[in-house]
This record gives sequence, C-alpha cells and structure tokens, in this order.
Amino acid sequence: MFRSVRHMIYDLIEWRSQILSGTLPQDELKELKKKVTAKIDYGNRILDLDLVVRDEDGNILDPEQTSTISLFRAHEIASKQVEERLQEEKSQKQNIDINRQAKFAATPSFALFVNLKNVVCKIGEDAEVLMSLYDPLESKFISENYLVRWSSCGLPKDIDRLHNLRAVFTDLGSKDLKREKISFVCQIVRVGRMELRDNNTRKLTSGLRRPFGVAGNFVC
Repeated sequence: MFRSVRHMIYDLIEWRSQILSGTLPQDELKELKKKVTAKIDYGNRILDLDLVVRDEDGNILDPEQTSTISLFRAHEIASKQVEERLQEEKSQKQNIDINRQAKFAATPSFALFVNLKNVVCKIGEDAEVLMSLYDPLESKFISENYLVRWSSCGLPKDIDRLHNLRAVFTDLGSKDLKREKISFVCQIVRVGRMELRDNNTRKLTSGLRRPFGVAGNFVC
C-alpha cells in the first residue's frame, strides 16, 4: 500500500510541475488535469477515503449550486470509473503474475547454499580461501568464486563474520543439472613471503600470492 501511494504521489508531483510550467497547449493541459483528478480519486478509493464528486472538466461540484439528483448521478459515474480502474489494475497484476510464473516454469533456477565452518589447514601465514563450482568433464569453472580471507591465527580476517560465513551459488538452471558431474572446489592461496622458510631479512618479501592447496568434492 505504501509503495502504491508513493508512486502515485511521485506522479502527481511531476504532473503538477508540468501544469505550473505554463508550456502545455490547452488540449494537453485539459487531458493532464483529467489524469490528475482520476489519479486522486483512485488514491482516495484504495485508501478508503471519501469520493470527491466532479464535473466533466474535473472541477469539484458545489453542493449548494448542484441539485441532489445531479450530485447522485455524478457520484455514480465517478464510482463506476474508479471501480473500472481497480478491476483493470487487478487484471494487469494477475497477468504479470501469470507471465512471471510461466517464465519461471520455463527457466527453472536452483541454488547451492554453502556454510563455511572452519579451515583446518596449517598455513603459517595469511591466506585466501576461494570456493567455486567446477565441471571436471569440460575442465572449466561454472560459477564465480566465494572468497574468504583467512588470517595466520586460524580465524577469518573479518572477525565480525565469524560463524557467519555463508554463500549461495544461484542461477543454476536445467543445463547445470544435466551435467554429468559438478565438483565443489576449494582453493587456498597463501599471502605473504615467497618462501615460508625465508628467514633472511635481506630477502624478506611480503604480500605475495602463492598457491598452497586445493580440495574438491562432487556435489552431483
């Protein structure tokens, strides 16, 4: 309800600016005013507010200068127009939902949820842990990498994410399910010195990324 009213308010603000600009021809100005009043009446209806009775030009009828019968007939016409608009909106929404369901049924999508508990690997330095899906028959990765930076202390470098290292590999369609094999591959990249035993300060390096280990498991 809030989103619907917000969109209507944005439309009314834009149309008000066009009306106040004074650059519209008379016929376009008349049509725009009708559009504004129709939007206001529609908004009042979905918010369960009073229906404002108007004439053909969108002006509010004065009850002291308009007969009761004329007010009643104008109210009937306005109510009918608003109800038709509500039915039209409902029908459009149903069509959108049907199209969305048909599209989803035609192109099903699946996902793989991964929850990293711990990295049991004695590295000695900081490391990057990269997880991805791999097709061993085609010798290629079929997903992006999920990256976790691991410290030399055996904990995530972002300590706030401890016990909350989760990822979802999405958009796995029917083509992926038809693959004969899919492997879940974990790569470990050591970040630090060129050699772990490099104790010579004159040759000491840092920040270098070196392959350290890899592991895999079939997921299907």
